[in-house]
Amino acid sequence: MKTWLYRIATALVIVAVWQMAGGAIPTPRDVAASLATLWAERGLFDQLLASVALEARALLWSTVLALGAGYLTVLPAFRPAVTALTKLRFTGLVGWGFVLTLYAASGRQLEEWMLVFGIAPYFATAMVSAIADIPQQRFDHARTLGMPPWRVTWEVVVRGTADTALETLRQCAAMGWMMLTMVEGLVRSEGGIGVMMLDANKHLQLDAVFALIAVVLVVGVAQDFALMYLRRALCPYAKER
Repeated sequence: MKTWLYRIATALVIVAVWQMAGGAIPTPRDVAASLATLWAERGLFDQLLASVALEARALLWSTVLALGAGYLTVLPAFRPAVTALTKLRFTGLVGWGFVLTLYAASGRQLEEWMLVFGIAPYFATAMVSAIADIPQQRFDHARTLGMPPWRVTWEVVVRGTADTALETLRQCAAMGWMMLTMVEGLVRSEGGIGVMMLDANKHLQLDAVFALIAVVLVVGVAQDFALMYLRRALCPYAKER
């Protein structure tokens, strides 16, 4: 209870300081008024819903690819290919964006692929590291219990790293949400909150820009808390982070 009181007090102090700051930064009242206009007249809800759906799809595909790649590293034959996949995190989207454009069937699919390209290598890297750090004693213990190979992999690799996978998913979801506005700004044809933010910034509508930043922040924090509680519910034994 005290923690929540501290958080509320901190938020009130930040708003008070923001209100008194003045200058080039719009006041909370201006931002609130702009937010109401964006919601009622500019279709903010529909654009936000499209952005959330886009990130959810990209996160789903990134999770499937990263977990699949990570689990395959228990087989030595797949380790070089998975290692090569993890190195893609150093290349960025310049150049690859053009390649993805050639094969994407629509602007929305292109946005989705770009997000997956940005998230999956980092997710896979974390899972490869987590699986490589599993002590050999766990595998030996599972085998002494008479488990077949598939059961050893399920119990030691999949279930044994579930808490790490969920924590990595949480961090990658935050990264994907941050990348979302950039990707939507690059494609633009499919709209989204990123396009709204760039348009407002282009016309120096700072009250609208800060209103959209506030929306992005609130949705991002809500997403983070939801994934944190999901990890707590599925892996109550896991250490808090």
